[in-house]
Amino acid sequence: MKRIVLFASGSGSNVENIVTYFSGHSNITVSCVLTNKRDAHVLDRCNRLGVPAFYFNKAGFVNTPLVLQLLKCLEPDLIVLAGFLLKIPPDLVNAFPGKIINIHPALLPKYGGKGMYGKHVHIAVKSEGESETGITIHYVNEHYDEGAIIKQFKVEIAKEDTVDQITAKVHALEHRHFPQVIEDILLES
Repeated sequence: MKRIVLFASGSGSNVENIVTYFSGHSNITVSCVLTNKRDAHVLDRCNRLGVPAFYFNKAGFVNTPLVLQLLKCLEPDLIVLAGFLLKIPPDLVNAFPGKIINIHPALLPKYGGKGMYGKHVHIAVKSEGESETGITIHYVNEHYDEGAIIKQFKVEIAKEDTVDQITAKVHALEHRHFPQVIEDILLES
């Protein structure tokens, strides 16, 4: 059985989508969810879905080996960042080479880097007058949004689309494609 560990910082809609997708899967399971936000709604979702979830603070993540030790005990086949906003420390990247992936709400290399997450990305896309946007699923390295690209999916946007409409289009892409890409990675490994 292949094991996924999810990291999230927010509401957890991608987490719920992934957990639901793999519920009852014969070869893949979500072992647990880790979050850096004590009040993140992802914890409520995990409780409702019956998925173990753990909170850690930033100091415990960046300044101690506690999260790394937990991950080594869990032995994940893939670590998936699903709306996780902290930069992954180098020791964690090095401990799981090629086993950490992220989803970014834009077509990298555009609109990536520190501070480019969620609505910040969609506001930038709108202000630049882009005719398309999308999602990028990529491996995580020591730099924000610079790991090797696994897959990108695009959606057209109209000039009259609001930031909220762009956000909804991107979320639809995430929910449609992210679990399938995760499954493809795990079944190919």
